[in-house]
Amino acid sequence: MLETRPKILVVDDVPSNIHVLSRVLADDYVIYFATDGAKALELVQARQPDLVLLDIMMPGMDGYEVCRRIKDNPATCDIPVIFISARGEVEDETRGLEVGAIDFITKPISAPIVRARVRNHLLLKQQADILRQLSFMDGLTGIANRRRFDETLEREWRRCGRSKLPLSVIMLDVDHFKRFNDHYGHHAGDECLRTIARILAEEVKRPGDFVARYGGEEFICLLPETDGEGAARVAERLRTAVLLQAVPHAASPTAPQVTISLGYACTVPPPDRAAQSLVSLADAMLYEAKNHGRNQARGTDESAMADGVLASPE
Repeated sequence: MLETRPKILVVDDVPSNIHVLSRVLADDYVIYFATDGAKALELVQARQPDLVLLDIMMPGMDGYEVCRRIKDNPATCDIPVIFISARGEVEDETRGLEVGAIDFITKPISAPIVRARVRNHLLLKQQADILRQLSFMDGLTGIANRRRFDETLEREWRRCGRSKLPLSVIMLDVDHFKRFNDHYGHHAGDECLRTIARILAEEVKRPGDFVARYGGEEFICLLPETDGEGAARVAERLRTAVLLQAVPHAASPTAPQVTISLGYACTVPPPDRAAQSLVSLADAMLYEAKNHGRNQARGTDESAMADGVLASPE
């Protein structure tokens, strides 16, 4: 059965303190624990808890440094941290808030106060998560928007660059979409874009792959650990899937149904280039496809000479 309860990480170098907090919270939450800062950071990364209860005074890395590292990491910075400490001076609380904590509870703990504050902060996080997801979603098609794509691209660019792995981008748009809107109306145009988005989401489904609406009638696909040959196969699969959907397009000089043009580009990310350079390459290839008759894919592969084992794009 899938566990749906919120996850809480309790970090304290005294096992009895962990036991007390676990007894207070275990009925409503999944509890993980760590007794030092290094293990805490490892669990935060691996388990992605919904909340961290963090002691300040620990041997080695103290709670302030653990909190600072959690907040400095883009993958964990949105996880709320509550300090729980016997040190209740104003200076201690101020420093805790300055490094990114959202609350400060002094020991000895009061079970009702811990439960109430944990509940309130988890509710706030849930609301923030919903708003964040909405801000990353394209309202028309329901897939990711350009903002989410840009963030994902930057992350994968760094990861693939460190690992010397290829990264591919496919950019596509609907052929003669303005003519489609003029002929069938904007409501039909919106439905056409939703259909394209659904096809992309169904066809680009390998873990790690990513699809977004880039703007207007443009869509974009990110394919980590995929070389140019793999990107070409995915692009052709997408082109064929849209063609087989057979959405009528009587105003198109290319075909009697909706078609797409695609441009793909691949590289092993070098440290001296920006991630957006790969998008620019794919965009240039898209315009080449459009200039050569549309309803086709054109691409470039800078990774052809790169070494390494590639994941299958299928």
